[in-house]
Amino acid sequence: MEIAELNQIVAGLTSGSDNSETIHLLRAVAAAPRRADEDALLHQLFSNLSNTEFKKLQTVRDNMREEMNAMVLNPAASKDRLKKLRAEMAREKIDGFIVPLNDEFHGEAAPIAAERLKWLTGFTGSAGVAAVLKDRAAIFVDGRYTLQVRNEVDTTLFTPLHVSEEPMSAWLSENMKAGEMLAIDPWLHTENSTASLKKLVADTGINLKSVPENPVDKVWDDRPPKPLALVVPHEKQFAGEESASKRNRIAVGMAERNVDAVIHTLPDVVAWLLNIRGADLPCTPFALGFAITYQDATVDLFMDEIKFAPNMREHLGNMVRVKSPAEFELTLARLGGKHVQIDPTVTSQYIVDQLTGADAIIVRAADPCLLPKAIKNETEINGTRQAHIRDGAAVAKFLHWLSDNAMSGNVDELKAESKLRSFRETGQNFRDLSFNTISGAGSNGAIVHYRASKATSQPLTPGSLYLVDSGAQYLDGTTDITRTVAIGTPNPEMQHRFTLVLKGHIAIATALFPKGTTGSQLDTLARAPLWAAGLDYDHGTGHGVGSYLSVHEGPQRISKAPSTVALVPGMIISNEPGYYKTDAYGIRIENLVTVREVTPPDGAERELFGFETLTFAPIDKALIDKNLLSPSELEWLNSYHLQVREKLTPLVEGKVEAWLQEATAPL
Repeated sequence: MEIAELNQIVAGLTSGSDNSETIHLLRAVAAAPRRADEDALLHQLFSNLSNTEFKKLQTVRDNMREEMNAMVLNPAASKDRLKKLRAEMAREKIDGFIVPLNDEFHGEAAPIAAERLKWLTGFTGSAGVAAVLKDRAAIFVDGRYTLQVRNEVDTTLFTPLHVSEEPMSAWLSENMKAGEMLAIDPWLHTENSTASLKKLVADTGINLKSVPENPVDKVWDDRPPKPLALVVPHEKQFAGEESASKRNRIAVGMAERNVDAVIHTLPDVVAWLLNIRGADLPCTPFALGFAITYQDATVDLFMDEIKFAPNMREHLGNMVRVKSPAEFELTLARLGGKHVQIDPTVTSQYIVDQLTGADAIIVRAADPCLLPKAIKNETEINGTRQAHIRDGAAVAKFLHWLSDNAMSGNVDELKAESKLRSFRETGQNFRDLSFNTISGAGSNGAIVHYRASKATSQPLTPGSLYLVDSGAQYLDGTTDITRTVAIGTPNPEMQHRFTLVLKGHIAIATALFPKGTTGSQLDTLARAPLWAAGLDYDHGTGHGVGSYLSVHEGPQRISKAPSTVALVPGMIISNEPGYYKTDAYGIRIENLVTVREVTPPDGAERELFGFETLTFAPIDKALIDKNLLSPSELEWLNSYHLQVREKLTPLVEGKVEAWLQEATAPL
């Protein structure tokens, strides 16, 4: 269905109104990702339609969404798009322009309207940046995407580079001359990232310029609008604490630090602080909007009220002032002379420039909501425990289905991915996936953050490995689990590597550590078995996870990268060592765990913490070389499978229950 035809349908349904405004409104709804509750907002916006007319409107929205997605991700158009961008750069006398992946909120995901990197290059990963010069261009990715970027991006247009081995700053200094103009969109660069660019230009003589309008936006025809999705309260029965209590806690800390205002840019922080959830982004229940907390515990929320559920104003209360997004800059200008806290790692350079221009006294520190958000209360921990049991039952049903069907040769990555979602969708409190499922058969499993498509989907074949990394958003918790499955009989090398990964996984699961320990201090435990065999993996061992929020959250992590954030009880974090053999297979075993207090042994002199495993689903015993496991490791595995059996059996029946009994029988 063409856009012109869609417009005619909308015009027919909304005769007598401003049709252009109606079409823009509907396109904004279509720019939000597909969600189970998306029709609720549509009913609010178009309440005068009959059932027949409303069904037509749903079709229009769905078709608009498909066309938008198809237009954004069109790698074949990269050559023409790059040419147009360079022409616009020439008009603006720009010699180089940086195209980051993020939007102005600097969270992990961005709406379709902000997917400039994908639109320009075809790259779909979650971390990357491109630099475009007059005669050459490069795209910089980390170790997770070195294979994926070459599959998705035209390397004759963009040279793919490993961000650690050849950083963008080094590439720019090699390929730009003193006096040339490098431009950035200051909304898309944090103060920290801009500081590194300022150092680059100081060292090389390159000039740095902030442009008032992004040149990519100027040449992006039919760019989607900002998303419009329903914003709803997140009730106390799931949140465990009222928003007023959270705001008071933050305000007390502000008074102690002599801070008058804190600017929150991260969508998950705003959602946590105000106990609200939305659907502006795929797989994450965020409503995009900035917020400012003041020392009197009031908050300015900059968000379009048109997308509020009917009970939102009552939920927010009188201490939260809802303002139009257009009022944000004016509010910043009024902070002159005030002590204003920003997080330089996630705050746009544009915001910093406005505060500087207003003579605000800038206080640089991590957002004060990050740590309390990461330390879950008892309601959130109990909720995520229950969500993981329901999720584990869905995964068990899927693994049983695989055992019955994978050897036929009729199951490919997309079919398996769809089947897994279908098992989850029937679960209580299910709202969405927590990220796009990684469904990697054979060699595709070696691509760490692989995304199956019609062009790349491989069948699951006997003698291969299948890696599936998936999760879901439930009202009471967020899940993330990876299982590697042998399709038929695995070879000895596969069993060897899998067992080494399992040993690292068990080392984290059973770790005891004194108060004050950081994740970077534990990371070696997961890698040691692989290192002893001369092997490793190029991603972190663990990331923080939210409570019906982002599946990736900070500040906690388990990683080689240095961290100053200690692990404390209530934090939820993943345990996911892996191994990847290029063009052959991938292995990863992931459970979520929460930090807990541990009763110290007699004579202990330090307070001890450990992990409680939250994820329950069978680990494929066909891939385990029992001879490589120590007695304590074997005991852990059998104990874990006993818990899986006890927790999931009440939620499955028939053939699935029989399969579960066998899959969790002790080794």
